[in-house]
Amino acid sequence: MALRFGIDLGGTKTEIAALRQNSSEIIYKRRIPTERTYEGVVRSICSLVSTAEKELNETGTVGIGLPGALSPATGLIKNANSTWLNGKPFDKDLIQAMGRPIRLANDADCLALSEATDGAGAGKSIVWGVILGTGVGSGIVVNGRLLQGANAICGEWGHNPQPGLNSEEAGNLPCYCGRNGCIETVLSGPALTKEYLRITGQAKSTPEIIDDMVRGDRTAEKIFQIYEDRLARATAAVINILDPHVVVLGGGMSNVDRLYTTLPELWPKYVFSDTVLTQLKKAVYGDSSGVRGAAWLWNK
Repeated sequence: MALRFGIDLGGTKTEIAALRQNSSEIIYKRRIPTERTYEGVVRSICSLVSTAEKELNETGTVGIGLPGALSPATGLIKNANSTWLNGKPFDKDLIQAMGRPIRLANDADCLALSEATDGAGAGKSIVWGVILGTGVGSGIVVNGRLLQGANAICGEWGHNPQPGLNSEEAGNLPCYCGRNGCIETVLSGPALTKEYLRITGQAKSTPEIIDDMVRGDRTAEKIFQIYEDRLARATAAVINILDPHVVVLGGGMSNVDRLYTTLPELWPKYVFSDTVLTQLKKAVYGDSSGVRGAAWLWNK
């Protein structure tokens, strides 16, 4: 097969990209709204691959990044915030529908692999890729290889308890996973809008809040400073364990440029070291990191 297809199955969009086997250049890309049923997701992925191969007149390997993971115990999807995937034999159904092998990985793993291969983390031994978007997750690449552990949850940072919350604060932050006070409930894009509503009583979108902050609005500035401190605490907890050479941010919140100044300034308060040499970088490939990483799954 001359091509590598990567598919990023997101909560709102599903994207396919094609790369040649010996190249990192994307030669084909298409994006569609994500289906909201399991059967619809399977059909749409098969259709994306079939259409791409017809238009390119070539076949390829298929790697898929998704919000969740295959359980080593059951072989079924678990931990997906696209909850209609949970409990399903996703890989088996796709293999049967497409008539070829596929490879699956968590979407944050795909971002980390893409950026460690030839992006913001290229040449670094330990790369921690973090998604701050509709959800929060991460992936870890060491010496060019994804870390994959006994429970297929390596990098599931978004569902650790947020450091620094008291029991009352955590109790008011329910998560879809059934717990309270998860990192995802305070650091995702939707979490920022909820914090703004809680403090001001006014509903604004995440981009609106950030625009207000950039323009110097005091309320938006105060709320974003809370967000930055929480992000510093949560990332420092992992830095203290993993000691990455670089942290790469992806997802919608990664586009807030000031994070790359304020976060390293806050880390020394929470990282157990005399100096913090860990670098913080924005994903080089932005929204394309997920599909590129999914395509790179066939390089493992």
